[in-house]
Amino acid sequence: MRVSDVMNAPTVTVGPGDTVRQAAVCLDTHGVGCVLVTVDGVPLGVVTDRDLAVRALATGLEPQAPVSLVMSEPVVTLDAEADLAEAYRMFRRSGVRRLPVVSGGRLVGLLAVDDLFLDVFQRYADLLGPVSWSALRDGPLDEGPLREPA
Repeated sequence: MRVSDVMNAPTVTVGPGDTVRQAAVCLDTHGVGCVLVTVDGVPLGVVTDRDLAVRALATGLEPQAPVSLVMSEPVVTLDAEADLAEAYRMFRRSGVRRLPVVSGGRLVGLLAVDDLFLDVFQRYADLLGPVSWSALRDGPLDEGPLREPA
């Protein structure tokens, strides 16, 4: 399975000169936890709701300050055609919860750790489904009357 099969698209983006307030409004409007900072489709950084709270609000940064002051950089990206196993490795190595997905250096989506959880749960369900149906068809085992331990 490829990264492009499980990534989220389209992504929510802002420019590096957009304000901290504009980034916060984007998070609220789109109901997301992060926005990607891009120039001409190339990802430069990531701004999360936590970045806004810790790097902007807690430090007294003005809402009109450029979002580039609070973005996490450098941005770690994944190629859209990469195997999902590479995504697992990248999350382990980087320690981030979201990875921008690129194709030809341009942003095409976003992959979050939560997306991999959904993949794991689906695989688990696919594995257990036949076993569960088999158990339901066969019914409980009748091992006779219970005996008291000696």
